[in-house]
Parts: sequence; C-alpha cells; structure tokens
Amino acid sequence: MEILLIGLGMFIAGFIDSIAGGGGLISTPTLLLVGLPPHLALGTNKLAASAGAMVSSHEFFKNNKLNFKLLKLMIPFAFVGAVIGVSALQFIAPDILEVLIPFMIFGVAIYTVISKKVGMINSFDGFTPKNKFLGKILTSILGFYDGFFGPGTGTFFMFGLVKIFKFDFTVATANTKVLNLTTGFAALLTFLYNGQVNFRYGLISTVFMILGSKLGSKMAIKNGAKFIKPIFIVMSLVMASKMIYGMVS
Repeated sequence: MEILLIGLGMFIAGFIDSIAGGGGLISTPTLLLVGLPPHLALGTNKLAASAGAMVSSHEFFKNNKLNFKLLKLMIPFAFVGAVIGVSALQFIAPDILEVLIPFMIFGVAIYTVISKKVGMINSFDGFTPKNKFLGKILTSILGFYDGFFGPGTGTFFMFGLVKIFKFDFTVATANTKVLNLTTGFAALLTFLYNGQVNFRYGLISTVFMILGSKLGSKMAIKNGAKFIKPIFIVMSLVMASKMIYGMVS
C-alpha cells in the first residue's frame, strides 16, 4: 500500500513539476503521509525531485529548448546562492518568508492571467548588459531562496525568465528545470551530509518521479506555451492558497 501511494503521488508530482513547477505540493505531503518525519521527508523529496529535474532537463536538451549561454551565465550564481541559503537556515528563521511568499506567488498568477500575451511568444532577442545583470540578480536571490525556504522557486524562475529575457513558457520551463536541478542538488548535498535522506523511500520515489517527469516534459514540448501557461497559473494559485491556508489555520 505504501509503494502504491508513493508511486502515485510521485508520478503526479513529477508530471506537474516538469510542466509548471509545484510538484512539491504533492510529493512532500505524500512522504509525510507514509510516516516520514518532516526533516527526512524534505531530504528524501529533494533526492527524487533532483532526479526528476535531471530527466526533464535531458528531454528539453534533446529537443533544443535549452539556452546554454544563459545557463553558463546563471548556474554558478544559482549554486552559490543555494549553498548560502542552506547555511543561513542555521541562523535565521524563515518566518517572514512564510508570510510574504504566498502573496507574491498569487501576484505572479494574477499578472499572468491579465497579461494574455506574456509567455506565449518567444521574443528573446539576445543578451544585453541589462538582462544579463538582472538574470544574475534573479538567480542569486532564487538560489538563496531555494536553499533557505524553497516553495515556489520554479514559479519565480519561470516568471523571471519570461519577463527578463522575453522567453515563451516552453523555453522558460526548459531552462528553469536546469536551474532547479542546480539549486536542488546543492540542497541535496546538505541533506545527504546530515543523514536526512531515507533511501528506501527515496529509491521508490525517484523511479516514479522520473516516469512522471519524462511524460510531463514530453507533453510540455509537444504542446508548447498554450499548454504550459494555464497549468502554470493553476499551480501558482493552488500553491499560494495552500500556503495562506497553512498560515491562518
């Protein structure tokens, strides 16, 4: 029964996360439901999520959706930011973020709904000093945020890439997967070092996360921005609502 529950939860999480982010809304509660304590659930989920992001990244790579100049520019900032973020957890409580982040995610969703053309057409016209600078700032902040707190990182990465570089949602999703993999791997190393990964559940989770991620990324590539954008909006609203509900309850 546990294997069935984990398998179903991780498959759905991988599928959704590879398209629009937000898979952690399903995968982490699934691991908590089968009895893992929170610290082990987070570490085990990070193992599976990293594998899922790797598979999704490979699918997007095979279909020429990755911008390697962008990734070369941003990956170092994402990794360093995540390492600093994980380290900061020892000294700073993330209470203020728990209040601010859901409203920021909600704002992203509403803006995306109102701006009907945002992310629908890939209008990237090359790198400029301005977008390179903003990209480094974005990646440093979100790398730190993912290591320190985490929920909604993929949402902010996708939205940031759409706004700063004028990518459509397909290209933004593709490059977000690689950046998520970078920040997730940095956090995973810390969880592994601290012994906060359950490998029994982690192996099962990883297999099904990979299967879901592979299917989701294939569908995202096949159907493009018109498929990704509404899922992005829905998952952003669900994520923000869940976080706000958690605060008030």
